[in-house]
Amino acid sequence: MDRILIIMILFFSCALLAQEKNEPKGKNMDAILLVTFGTSDPEAKKAFANIEKLARKKFPDYEIRWAYTSEMIRKKLARNGEILPSPEEALSKLKEEGFSNVYMQSLHIIPGAEFHEVVAVSTKFKKDFDKLVISPPLLNSMDDVKKSVEIMLSKIPADRKKEDAVIFMGHGSGKHPSDMIYVAAAYVIEKSDENAFMATVEGNPAFGDILARLNEKKIKKAYLLVFMSVAGEHAKKDMAGADTDSWKSILAKNGIESVPVLKGMAEYDEIVNIWLEHLEKTIGKK
Repeated sequence: MDRILIIMILFFSCALLAQEKNEPKGKNMDAILLVTFGTSDPEAKKAFANIEKLARKKFPDYEIRWAYTSEMIRKKLARNGEILPSPEEALSKLKEEGFSNVYMQSLHIIPGAEFHEVVAVSTKFKKDFDKLVISPPLLNSMDDVKKSVEIMLSKIPADRKKEDAVIFMGHGSGKHPSDMIYVAAAYVIEKSDENAFMATVEGNPAFGDILARLNEKKIKKAYLLVFMSVAGEHAKKDMAGADTDSWKSILAKNGIESVPVLKGMAEYDEIVNIWLEHLEKTIGKK
């Protein structure tokens, strides 16, 4: 009888352990899905590592996951054995694992075309979760713009002289209405520092317009800073690259020495905290 009892205890113990092992990780946890365009640049990934570190510290009881919106980046990483899901794939997996509440944090700079694509994807999954909400990008209000600009102006190298220019490189959003946010940022920047400017790769203000103003001011030196989450291809190629059409090369042709600062905005804790403040409000802790 004792032997049968021991066997039964062992059987049920093993069954219980198996059940615990197979139980969805998120059964008693909410999930945070960090959504970004993505990057394949190993150095630029430091920015994402910093976001995750600060997010885990601020939200220790939440499962943290990532999703890349760029199919091109995902395919490039997959060729090297690194698999990153799209927002749709990430949400499908969270659904399969039994999560009931999912908070998506957009790591985009502005609520542009990519952000609205993520919103469209999330709409398809609304019925699959008790709660599925999206927290806004970095610049979601004029207050966000002012805070972000103040932080980035504080990151200008200390050896910069007053007569030296500072140019922030933003991505821009072409014909999307949210492109105006970069114009608003440019206004705040110039109001704070008469020799500091904002220019974008694919929108407004245009780099050509800023170049004309530098020439009018007879600027001889300019510091180039990144107004994007990561210092990826745009920063390394379009801003600081050796090609003739890079900002650095164009400035040199105009007799302006340039000093690129290859550091993404998400490498600065103060900037990441703005995203996390948005997320905290979305979750409802504020």
